[in-house]
Amino acid sequence: MSRPPTFTPPPCARSRLLRTERGDFAVLDAVPRTPTRATALLLPGYTGSKEDFVALLEPLCAAGYRVVAVDGRGQYASRGTGRPESYAQAELARDVLAQAAASEAGEGGLHLVGHSLGGQIARAAVLLDATPFRSLTLMSSGPAEVVAAQRDKVKMLSDALAVLSMDEVWEAMRALDPPQDADTGDGADLRRRWLAHDPAQLIATGAQLASEPDRVDELAAVGLPVHVLSGGRDDVWPVELFDAMARRLGARRTTIAGAEHSPNTARPLETARALTAFWDGLAPSA
Repeated sequence: MSRPPTFTPPPCARSRLLRTERGDFAVLDAVPRTPTRATALLLPGYTGSKEDFVALLEPLCAAGYRVVAVDGRGQYASRGTGRPESYAQAELARDVLAQAAASEAGEGGLHLVGHSLGGQIARAAVLLDATPFRSLTLMSSGPAEVVAAQRDKVKMLSDALAVLSMDEVWEAMRALDPPQDADTGDGADLRRRWLAHDPAQLIATGAQLASEPDRVDELAAVGLPVHVLSGGRDDVWPVELFDAMARRLGARRTTIAGAEHSPNTARPLETARALTAFWDGLAPSA
């Protein structure tokens, strides 16, 4: 589970609802004081939320980028449906296209960033329609299904969610936490986020992570500029898979030293610099 440094947005950001043709989504909307160069739409990963990007907001705004970090359907503060079929990947991808349309990117264009599960949903959105986007960054998000050990964890969680309450599953997960994670001071925020998730969303998207096909060649054929960013280690997909995926895509490749699966929380300043360096290096949008 991702652990943002805080659930409190910085002064440059405000919590609000992004109203779209597919419903309302909770977002953190961060606006720079200087003229906006472009807008970035950020999608969190499995069990995560928009707060996973909270440490990126100030440095990205300082570089002139507006940032819209989203809770997807059934994640934390965005309302869920309780129906697994509404969390099919194609439905979530259409949500992203609606979020893009409602984000008012302006002349600078819209950069799409997806962390982990969010990267695979972002890829699906681009494959449906790439025209709203100036670029795609896949952050710690692999080419296909997660590794076998993670598939086992997802199955265990889904089986538990089918028979236990969210509170009961939370207590079971905390009992299994390593000693160093048992009391980090963020327990109340993490628990509140967990309890707000729709279990149907977790079950449906967990199944997607465990069975996602390799769609790298499809993405390469789109021709959108792509950035593959990860930590130096990752237990969800091997880092070597990120390297190979970047080569297949002809993508920019960035490895954030000292970070693992969540460079956005472990090394936010370095991650923000990598994102802006990629965006700054692109030719102006048409």
